[in-house]
Amino acid sequence: MSSQLFQQDVLFYQRFLKANGFYTKKLDGIWGSNTDAADKAFEAKGREIATALGTFDKTSENNIATLAPKVQALARKFLKLATTEGRDVRIISGTRTYAEQDALYKKGRYGSTEGIVTNAKGGQSNHNFGIAWDIGIFEGGKYITADKKYTALAGLVMPNLPELEWGGNWTSFKDNPHYQHKAISEKVADVRAAFELGQPYV
Repeated sequence: MSSQLFQQDVLFYQRFLKANGFYTKKLDGIWGSNTDAADKAFEAKGREIATALGTFDKTSENNIATLAPKVQALARKFLKLATTEGRDVRIISGTRTYAEQDALYKKGRYGSTEGIVTNAKGGQSNHNFGIAWDIGIFEGGKYITADKKYTALAGLVMPNLPELEWGGNWTSFKDNPHYQHKAISEKVADVRAAFELGQPYV
């Protein structure tokens, strides 16, 4: 069972690498020399972007590193604006595998006593394709949940980043901490289809 799960994780990553131009071989779920080389090239690109656009707190850095390169660049531009005037804003969530997304979806469902945190199953969230991130605003080290703080921040950064979309503008399930890079389509199903074929989607 564990080997099957691991193979699915490798396949997920191969799709991500191929769609972003780092992997050109068959999507087979096997971690060989080609996948390893693509992984190293992806990490090198991330370091290049960080050098050009600046680095931030450890939590943000760990999550930015999971995003597609174009999205890494946008996330860094976002944080540079968001953290002006001493604001403590961190990226607290980046890319999730389908399995990780399914685990989040189960919260508040199937007998879970936790609150519902997402309406998206695996493959139904832009977090699954490396184009979305969630933020936390902190004051005195304390995580802030007040909507007005997130709305004010969006008002500051959104006019300066035309490629950016904000979850606070959604009507069916507002998600004020959520930001994402515009993709080839507003339909997640279209993005997923491209992702699973290893085709560009952002």
